[in-house]
Amino acid sequence: MTASAPAASFDSPPLLRIRHISVRFGGILALDDLCFDVESGQICGLIGPNGAGKTTLFNCLSRLYQPDRGDIWFAGRPLLSLPVHAIASVSIARTFQNLALFAGMTVRENVMVGAHCRSRGGFLANALRLPFVGREETLMAERADALIEKLALAAFSDTPCGELTFATRKRVELARALASEPKLLLLDEPAGGLNRQEVEALCDLIVSIRDQFKLTVLLVEHHMSMVTRVSDTIVVLNFGRKIAEGTPAEIQRHPGVIGAYLGTAA
Repeated sequence: MTASAPAASFDSPPLLRIRHISVRFGGILALDDLCFDVESGQICGLIGPNGAGKTTLFNCLSRLYQPDRGDIWFAGRPLLSLPVHAIASVSIARTFQNLALFAGMTVRENVMVGAHCRSRGGFLANALRLPFVGREETLMAERADALIEKLALAAFSDTPCGELTFATRKRVELARALASEPKLLLLDEPAGGLNRQEVEALCDLIVSIRDQFKLTVLLVEHHMSMVTRVSDTIVVLNFGRKIAEGTPAEIQRHPGVIGAYLGTAA
């Protein structure tokens, strides 16, 4: 399956706009004047050698890092002025290189955690068991069950996540991210640790999720065949700077990309 993004609307701005982002850690410039856009409905691959700045950018989008310079706009709103806890509520969800699941909780419980950012009930409302709290919990449970079915996790619904295989836990983390009903899904090396058959299935799943849930996806991945297969557009970083941007076919022919991955002699 190859990606086929909905046609971008030229009357509306990009869903994600990154402008002149720079991040420095001591003497290391992790991101250097980075600029690119992601249109609504696209799958955008973000690639580059180790240390290129990919995860640093994800941490800026998640508000874990504060850039030294630049702006990020999401759905027309300035993202960098938001506190970390507000990111999920503005419809951005993320998976991680190192799985961040609750090992002692079941698959269903982990997925429901992702839906809680959409609930209106605070501590007092839950303590008093106000009527709307019960209705919200029912809706969250129904949403979790639907995602569990979609990601072929029904057989493990009541299994603690710590007892699952690595590949299955990857799908649980993806289901939990989707439970927050994001507009932008950040996938941080989702194919890491998977075998060839699992990567093939993941490619189909990512495109299917984009199409079914009307999502925009920003994908960091070292598995190049996967990136070129699912991405509508690809941004290439090297030493914190953007060295190329274009379609998968354009990126595969780009001399700067070939040099970054294989060396200039290649």
